[in-house]
Amino acid sequence: MSESSRDGVQSWTESMSARERIRAVAETLREPRSVNWISEQADAAWSTTNEELQALVEQGQLRRVEAGETTRYQPDYTRLLFEEIRTLIEESTREELRNELAAITEEIEEWQATYDVETWEDLEQSLADGDLASDELRERHDVIVRWQENLENRRLIKHALALYSDVEAAREQMTDMADRAMR
Repeated sequence: MSESSRDGVQSWTESMSARERIRAVAETLREPRSVNWISEQADAAWSTTNEELQALVEQGQLRRVEAGETTRYQPDYTRLLFEEIRTLIEESTREELRNELAAITEEIEEWQATYDVETWEDLEQSLADGDLASDELRERHDVIVRWQENLENRRLIKHALALYSDVEAAREQMTDMADRAMR
C-alpha cells in the first residue's frame, strides 16, 4: 500500500483508470497539446493516450490540430459553448436566468462605483498604483477575476435567453413526435 493510501488519500493513478486520467487532462486543455504532453500529464502509456484521443475526436469532444509535423489536440470549444448554453436552459427557468443576469449587472455596477472604473481593465490598471497595500492589491485582483467570470457568465446567459424559445419548441416537437410514434 502506498504512503498516500495509508493516509486515506489516493493519488489519481490509484483512483482513476488511465483512460479516465487522459479524459480529465483533455477536458481541461487551454491550448492544443501533443499526445506526448497529454500522456505525460495523465501518467499513461503513449499508445493508450493516442487511442483515447482518437476516440475523443471521433466522439466530437476533441479536435485534431495539425501544427507543422506535430498533431495536437484541443477541446471542441464550439461544442462546449453549446453544451453550457443547453445546460443553462435545461437547469434554469427564464426567470432564474433573468434574475442571475440582473445580479451580475448589479455586482459589476457596484465594482464600478467602488473603484471608480468602467471596466475590469481599468481596475487592472489601478494595480500599478504605488500606494496600494498588499491586501488591497489582492482584493482588486480577486475582483478582476470575478468580474471576468461575471462577463463570461453574462454572455452565456444572454445566449441561453436568446435561444430559450427555440430549445423549448424543439423539445416540444420531439415530445410530440415520440408521442405519435407510440400510438
